[in-house]
Parts: sequence; C-alpha cells; structure tokens
Amino acid sequence: MCLAIPSKVIEIDLEKNVALVETLGVQREASLDLMQDPVEINDYVLLHIGYVMSKIDREDALESISLYQEMIEKMPDEDEWIDEEYR
Repeated sequence: MCLAIPSKVIEIDLEKNVALVETLGVQREASLDLMQDPVEINDYVLLHIGYVMSKIDREDALESISLYQEMIEKMPDEDEWIDEEYR
C-alpha cells in the first residue's frame, strides 16, 4: 500500500530542484523532479517516498493532516505494542 503525506512547502532550492517540506512538525527535503506544475512556498503538496507528487488544496491538506494526527494519538505507544506482540 502506498501513502502520500500532505506537507507544506517552506523553502525551495531551484538549483537542486528540491523543496523543504513540513509535516506534523517534521521537516525534510523532497525532490521536485516529478512535478510538472510550479510549486511555491506555502503550497500544500503530496509527498511520497521523497518526491513531491502533486499539489493539494489547503483545506483538504489540513483535513488529512488532522486525521493523521488523530490516528497517531490513538496508536499504542511503542513499549505497549512490543509487549503485546511478544506475550
């Protein structure tokens, strides 16, 4: 299963053709090599395996990010998950 993460563009390096994107407080570089449309700072994009795949509407992006945050909050912490698996 593939998952594309909505992320906000916070910097663009045209020389390297990469964007610095932020998702849930985590920043990472992402390649713009697969993008046909121009990307600007403050755009929301879909990030998949290190590549910006497409732009996404701000409202849709924020709704998706909110749902990801809810899922993360409902997940057991790592210690609980590991303990259950090895019981």
